Amino acid sequence: MTTEFNIGLAHELLGEALADNEVLVFRDRRLTYADLASRSRRLATYLHRAGLGAHTERADLANHESGQDHVALYLHNGTEYLEGMLGCFKSRCASINVNYRYVGEELRYLFGNANARAVIYHGTFAPKLAAVLDALPNLEVLLQVDDGSGNELLPGAVDYEEALASVPDEMPDVQHSPDDLFILYTGGTTGMPKGVLWRQHDIFMSAMGGQVPGVWDAISTYDEFVERAVAGAASNGTMVMVPPFMHGAAQWSSFIMMAGGTKIVIPNENTHMDAADILRTIDRESAATITVVGDAVVRPLLDEIKTGRYDLSSLVIIGNGSAALSPELKEQVLEELPNIFINDSMGASETGAQASHLSAKGNVSTGKFAVGPGAVVVNEDLTALLEPGHDGIGWLGQAGWVPLGYFGDAEKTAKTFPMINGTRYAVPGDRARLLANGEVEVLGRESATINTGGEKVFAEEVEAAITSHADVRDVLVVGRPHERWGKEVVAVIELEEGAEISDDELAEHAGERIARYKIPKGWVYVPKIVRSPSGKADYRWAHTVAEEDAK
Repeated sequence: MTTEFNIGLAHELLGEALADNEVLVFRDRRLTYADLASRSRRLATYLHRAGLGAHTERADLANHESGQDHVALYLHNGTEYLEGMLGCFKSRCASINVNYRYVGEELRYLFGNANARAVIYHGTFAPKLAAVLDALPNLEVLLQVDDGSGNELLPGAVDYEEALASVPDEMPDVQHSPDDLFILYTGGTTGMPKGVLWRQHDIFMSAMGGQVPGVWDAISTYDEFVERAVAGAASNGTMVMVPPFMHGAAQWSSFIMMAGGTKIVIPNENTHMDAADILRTIDRESAATITVVGDAVVRPLLDEIKTGRYDLSSLVIIGNGSAALSPELKEQVLEELPNIFINDSMGASETGAQASHLSAKGNVSTGKFAVGPGAVVVNEDLTALLEPGHDGIGWLGQAGWVPLGYFGDAEKTAKTFPMINGTRYAVPGDRARLLANGEVEVLGRESATINTGGEKVFAEEVEAAITSHADVRDVLVVGRPHERWGKEVVAVIELEEGAEISDDELAEHAGERIARYKIPKGWVYVPKIVRSPSGKADYRWAHTVAEEDAK
């Protein structure tokens, strides 16, 4: 009989097997696997005693429904984030990732849509949370993490450390299940955020430790899970976490690393990206791995690497995900660090890990991936799978370990997770080609695709053509209304400091890489491109900038 996994139970085993090994480091706090297990058990017990947990089992629910209480994690990076996730898993609650940039109506929407009954939040967010509490009557349990901001506890809130100290170090007496939920809210950079519901077994196998992306060697028992972690710990691996835990890619990579016995180190600066702080952390901790999110994160790191102030000889892999890392920038990084590998991972909130691509000095490319088990390309009307080397463009899909659906949205669930020839697939909206050699060429999200004069233009393809120019630091490409074309392609550009370049020069440069109809007809220059804290594109912001420019 095949084992199905519960993430909370799996990590209890790591707490025993790797008890004295460090697992989480942030500033002066250095937690062992035993520490993390203990603190997350205490949180689970606190939530359980507050009346939170599971109230309806999966068999009695539709795919878009949740039978568990939801706990919002409104936090910057810190040990409390992964403690919060594990504490929820162990209490049979489900954690909810909150984008800490949200304000006002955005917060009301997210907390309300998620039906959160509890929140764990850094003190710095207390004023923003206070402003929306009246609209959130279901929010009953408030745990405030002291972050030195000096904000007093909100009415009814309890200090996080006092809450943990108030209960015994024990697992709640609940019936953990592989059906228990992992919930991930999408970023909302192209539309309203949606809560993706995963069975814990499915997300564990897809992207949280049940297999290694790129190798795809799935485990089959809890004993094997522990054995791999113990073997991995012998290498004393360390990863520096750059993206915020509020994004799925950071959560997934952290759990994959923990399943390999790896130590996760959070840079001291946790409110914004500080390239010098990140490189100091790699140097101090002799880290082998670092996670990044595309050009927007790597460019400032590269600038700082070039100063030569850091010992980065321990670094082996730069893991990139969630945003494209251009070939030109990869080559520059590998020129400075010729002995490392750059690993691009591909996936989505609705698919888990799907594919990977490894670059090394002298062998660099972007956009084409070796796919893992279950990754497919589906035809236009979602009725059949496309064969390698097919003509045209299809939808990137995933079978096997896929989510149940979107919380509270039966219609969107049915659309995104269709049945094709008796198999259920996740098809979240990425356009792709399945090449003759079996690799997938990813073209970008349909929601970021521009229909201009009857032709489809993929924003990421145009962005890659423009950002390859040495004077362009960052770019987002969007469509804005046009009387003749329907939509015209517009590039919103951040130039390198002191750079000056004309629209015609950029158009000529881009024209060497993409077809003429894809070249932007509008060029908007801004001091700074706005992205999410992880580096993901904020296309809603770019649309606003492009349309304001046309007035």
